[in-house]
Order: sequence, then structure tokens, then C-alpha cells
Amino acid sequence: MEIVKTHTGKIYVDRDRSLEFLTVGDYGKENNIKANFLGYTKEIEGVEHHDVDLADKWVATISTQKGCPMHCGFCDVPLFGFHGNCSEDDLEYQIRTIISGEQIKKTARFNVHFARMGEPTFNPNVLSFTEDKLDALVAECGLDADTIHPVVSTMLPRNNMMAEDSVRYWCDIKNNARGGEAGLQFSINSTDDEQRDKQFNGMSMRLRAISRLADTLPSPIGRKYTLNFAVTNETVLDPCVLDDLFDKNKFIVKITPIHQTSTALLSGFDVGDSYQKYSVYNKFETPLLEHGWDVIVFVPSYEEDSDRITCGNALISNISKK
Repeated sequence: MEIVKTHTGKIYVDRDRSLEFLTVGDYGKENNIKANFLGYTKEIEGVEHHDVDLADKWVATISTQKGCPMHCGFCDVPLFGFHGNCSEDDLEYQIRTIISGEQIKKTARFNVHFARMGEPTFNPNVLSFTEDKLDALVAECGLDADTIHPVVSTMLPRNNMMAEDSVRYWCDIKNNARGGEAGLQFSINSTDDEQRDKQFNGMSMRLRAISRLADTLPSPIGRKYTLNFAVTNETVLDPCVLDDLFDKNKFIVKITPIHQTSTALLSGFDVGDSYQKYSVYNKFETPLLEHGWDVIVFVPSYEEDSDRITCGNALISNISKK
């Protein structure tokens, strides 16, 4: 297994298991987000790299599939091909490896993001693993975490008959089994279906279908569900459309840049000056705030993107397909 050190953690590339996963620390909300509703009102004009402390917040980003059957136009993972779902043993292996690879035995917050490779709604093992094994596994590995917070990020594939049931089941885990201590994120990216079809290669549900699913979800306990928009200079983000489709009492909006993956650059996505200029985000944030939405703007550092720790990157994609 190859271990790639980054500015904020490590990337593990296991070619034998066809897996890639990573561990990172966090710069702190005051340094990399603007969220008026949380009291973080400063515009982030570039995130300066500094040392991180896993004892404050530890993020494990693991794969749910070996490669990915989706073919998003901004993501490197499909270049690796698709080699099936991760078993529960694969999910456990990633967590064990991440925890055993560090000296930290106590953390205030351990976030587990099912977001490195794969679409989690295709893999029912994500649900059973989180519900039955995750918390006990973390303790068994010797990590004392005040909070364990798993997060599912989904592109809501339209050709997945299990997707809607998977999302509803996850909401039940979030609200009931975990008392609100879990996250759910929908990758939306645009309020224009034609633009979404280009980005997701026509494989994500249409917005009206996502809206109908959202209407059936229970009110969230704890943090609201997230509508994620990875934006470019050309992104269409119409707050009137969001007002019509989604409930502000259930959802917040998160704005991030489309990360500078090899595929995104080859596909011609204009990421702009997303590391240094808050104006890249302000034009999307301001209309949403005027419409009463809770908005989080997440700004990555140059180091995070250059380290390829952000969503859509996959070092394993550089090897030959099996």
C-alpha cells in the first residue's frame, strides 16, 4: 500500500484492494468557512495553510465503491473503472488503517465521510456498517471520540432503484439511531437541469425528482440536510428555483468550488480564482441570503487542492485499469 503524505494528513492507496481513502485535519471553521447563520460572517479571502490538530477534529474520507459507475465530467474516479461495491470488511479496513496510522487516541470530533470513491446509495453495506459497527469499531481501534459524525454525500443517480430508499434509511439512522449526529448531502451543483446533465453526464435525477424525494424526508434532527453546489463561473444557481423545490426548514445550501481535478480541467470547467477571491462565491451567496437561505461557503486552501484530498480526485486512477 502506498501512503502519500499531504499538508493536512495522508492518502492511502491500496492497489491490492482497489481502494483509496484518506485522513485529514481541519483548519477550523473560523479559517475556511463563511456561514452567517452560524456566526461566521468574515469573507474568506484565501485560506492560509497552518498545522492542524487531529485532537480537535479528525476527518476520515473513505470509499464506498472500488472506482465508480457514475461518469461525472469533473471527477477523476471513473478513470479507474468500476470494480464493485466495498464490503463491510473493506469499510472496516479503511477505518482501522486510518486510526492505526496515527498516534492520536483522543479527539473531540471524528467525522467519517463516505465520499472518496463511489456513489454510496449503490452500496447497502454503508447503511448496515454505520448502523451496526461504526461506533464500536472506533472504540475497538483505541480512539476515544467525543462525537462520531458519519456523512453520506450522494449524486442521486437516476438509474439506481435503491437510491430513494437508501436516502430515507440514512435519514432514519441520522434522526433515530444517532439522535441527529450524522449528515446527508445532495450534490446539486446547478439549478439548471441541462447544466446538471452536462456535469453528471445525464446520470443524476432531474431536479423535480429530487424535490419530490426531499418532500418525503422527515424533518432533520440536528444539522439540516445539505444542498451542495460545486460552482464554476458559469454555474446557474437561481434562488427562486430553490425556493420552489426545497424546504428551507429542512435544507441548507453549501457552496464550494469545483476542484481542479485533471478531468475538470480537461472538460473545460472554469474554476476561476477560487482560492484568493471571495467574489467567486459572493455572487452566489448574496441572492441566497436575500431569499432567506442558510448558506455555508467553504473555501479550500491551495494546498488542499494541490494535495488532491478534495472530492473528485483519485490517485489510484493513474494506474492501469484491471
